[in-house]
Amino acid sequence: MDEFIEIEGAREHNLKNISIRIPKRKLVVLTGLSGSGKSSLAMDTLQKECQRQYMESMGMVTDFISKPRVDSIRGLSPSISVSQQVSNRNPRSTVGTVTEIYTYLRVLYAKLGVRVCPACSQSIHPVFEDNPAVSEEDLEETEYAAEGPMQMPCPHCHAPIPKLAMAHFSFNKPEGACATCTGIGIVTDIAVDLLLLEDKSILEGGVTLWDGWVREYYADVLLAASKHYGFPYEPYMPIREYNAIARDMLLYGAASEQFQRHFPGVKPPKSVAKGNFEGLVTHLLRKYREHDGDPEGSGSKKWDRYFMKQTCPDCRGSRLGREGRVVTIQGTTIIEAASFTLLPLYAWLKQLEQDLPGESLAVWEPVFNGLADRIQRLIDVGLEYLSLDRKASTLSGGEAQRLRLASLLGSGLTGVLYVLDEPTAGLHPRDSHKLIRVLKRLRDLGNTVLVIEHDTDVMKAADHLVEIGPGSGKEGGTVVGTGTLEQLKAIPESATGRYLREMDITGPPARRAGSGSKLTIEQASAHNLKQLTVSFPLGCLITVTGVSGSGKSTLLFDILEPAAKSHLRLSGSKPGKFERMTGLEHIDRVIAADQAPIGKVSRSNIATYTDLFTPIRSLFAELPEARKQRLSPKHFSFNTPDGRCEKCRGMGTLQLDMHFLPDVEVRCPVCLGKRFKEEVLAVQYKGFSISDILNLTVLENAALFEDPEIADMLNLLGEVGLGYLQLGQPTTTLSGGEAQRIKLAKELGKKSKGHTLYLLDEPTTGLHPSDVRHLCNLLNRLVDAGNTVIVIEHHLDLIAASDWIADFGPEGGDAGGHLVAQGTPEDVAAVKASFTGRYLAEHLSR
Repeated sequence: MDEFIEIEGAREHNLKNISIRIPKRKLVVLTGLSGSGKSSLAMDTLQKECQRQYMESMGMVTDFISKPRVDSIRGLSPSISVSQQVSNRNPRSTVGTVTEIYTYLRVLYAKLGVRVCPACSQSIHPVFEDNPAVSEEDLEETEYAAEGPMQMPCPHCHAPIPKLAMAHFSFNKPEGACATCTGIGIVTDIAVDLLLLEDKSILEGGVTLWDGWVREYYADVLLAASKHYGFPYEPYMPIREYNAIARDMLLYGAASEQFQRHFPGVKPPKSVAKGNFEGLVTHLLRKYREHDGDPEGSGSKKWDRYFMKQTCPDCRGSRLGREGRVVTIQGTTIIEAASFTLLPLYAWLKQLEQDLPGESLAVWEPVFNGLADRIQRLIDVGLEYLSLDRKASTLSGGEAQRLRLASLLGSGLTGVLYVLDEPTAGLHPRDSHKLIRVLKRLRDLGNTVLVIEHDTDVMKAADHLVEIGPGSGKEGGTVVGTGTLEQLKAIPESATGRYLREMDITGPPARRAGSGSKLTIEQASAHNLKQLTVSFPLGCLITVTGVSGSGKSTLLFDILEPAAKSHLRLSGSKPGKFERMTGLEHIDRVIAADQAPIGKVSRSNIATYTDLFTPIRSLFAELPEARKQRLSPKHFSFNTPDGRCEKCRGMGTLQLDMHFLPDVEVRCPVCLGKRFKEEVLAVQYKGFSISDILNLTVLENAALFEDPEIADMLNLLGEVGLGYLQLGQPTTTLSGGEAQRIKLAKELGKKSKGHTLYLLDEPTTGLHPSDVRHLCNLLNRLVDAGNTVIVIEHHLDLIAASDWIADFGPEGGDAGGHLVAQGTPEDVAAVKASFTGRYLAEHLSR
């Protein structure tokens, strides 16, 4: 038994009472179609039981923790799961802070930094005998906070200057943060050009934020203000004719500095009705602050378009205050060091270590070793293109997972079960071998590495394969086969084997030439783009390819998306730097679906996010039993007191405080996890309660509902490969790829007249190769309807099925940002300088 993890009678979700033996201390890949039951087996059964048994072994009571539906699991080890969920959405978190590399840099700059005396302008060099004391960072900053800035005399003119502390280099501390942006690096302003229609009066709709009776109300308020202060204004006066006083009142309000400068000492009116107007810009910014920087949190999504985020004009996005910005080591500021990608940063640190005086090297060696070790681990998992100043919230699910994996490499743990969920997500085929080496290193330490994966290179490298299937949802949940990849190919029921046998590429009958129009971006230079010029033929399926960090996302989501939305007056976001863009006149609509998380609370689920829950609740309210009990649609919502279980407030679970351990969720003892009151659950549609509907998968619900409004969206979710998800699954639990495909399905549910530009970021993430075919069919349908689809992608099937490719590189980070190749898949496959071309040539030859 010590050689295997033995699972008997697993029945969680769609698993069909399966029994299986997983070899220990091996690299094991779990594969199968999306929704076949892989995560149910690995995460919801194996990982969950590992945690439960571990708590029992510590003598803790586990009766309140729901046991997975399995007869027995023997041979378990302590486990660590690494999923694709990006849980760190803090805008202050960066790659540097998450990995602690930035902390080490702060030590270096606080102790070794060179600065200029503000009094005599001479350079002040460090005192090398200072002890770095990395582990004592908190005892130092506590002292700083208690005593204030510690003074020291300038060695040249003896003028008192503050002594440098680590806090000066932290944008998360008041001492080091830029005062203008408070350490965020961006400031939020209002796009006034979208807020006002200058040729119209207020009553004619000159303020786009107001409509109906609101226009008349605020027209009267401004008229009262004009009489109180004595400035010219008439309700039918075009906004273009306002003088500076009237314009400042409209935009900033009576209490603002901008307006009060015109009437110093004059008291504002006592009420809004008498003219104490708040101001459009002031009002929107107040709402923004009240809702933690989330415009949509105010309850009105239409306000989102008025908010414009731009780089802080003071710190220019560096987040640091002036003192931290000017300190240098070998002529390099900490801002510049944090902007290096990891390979140049590693080289810079090695040079700095060599240049230190001999007597100081012994003291600083632990710091340099710690830095080198952490950076090398990130390089080992294929993240060498990242920089320390990259926001953690912008990482894809695969990048976040590999970041966590890099930290695990430094632990040296043995005898552990690692459960990983598609760690290759977002990796170019060129870089997969790096990740495979890391997985084998974990295995060689004496650990069991269980990987949910669709990548064939990882499958080939595995010691053992397990395929779950043969289909998704109800058609899945059984063990199709085990063994090597070659053995799976011989199994008729194996979706993986069938794909490898046929290698069928779903593409159009012929490469489309497009509509004849082009969208051209000239001289793009944001981030690592090197004055890049690229043209996209409209009316085509286009893939933007290249190794990770080559500049793909920068071009599409930092330049093209905001520029296109600005052209269509949809958003005030400022695009990244470029010289000129032509062809936007051929676009009527732009839809961007990236892998950013959706839903910030666990009450947000697939049904609510896609607006499916509204017609479903209305349908339940029309049923005879509901009418008999006088139940309205609001009774079928778990967010209102009318229908929800009040014990758990509609959550279905209760949080149990475990004191020194993380909180544990337990099933509500009143509703038994069903979330609703008994009288609501008594109403059934075709034998299913509203709670049952939320627990059914998308495909199961699609077979249940006939109403077109409901059925059409369910079918779209199925077409984008999400038929296996439960309708009530919280959106906070979705991977990046799942989140993106839900966004896509929601947009596809809206009527389109063609001429729409779709921008997608690796939509194949999380899809089995067999499911990629369905996605290709859907994208081709969009293009055939007269739209343009541009996809960032690494999956060779989708790349080969596209009409046009723009390949970036040749490398990531500083060595990227060039257009390496462009043309049809056949054209790019012939370019030897293209990494994508090399793999594509091999793929097409099959």
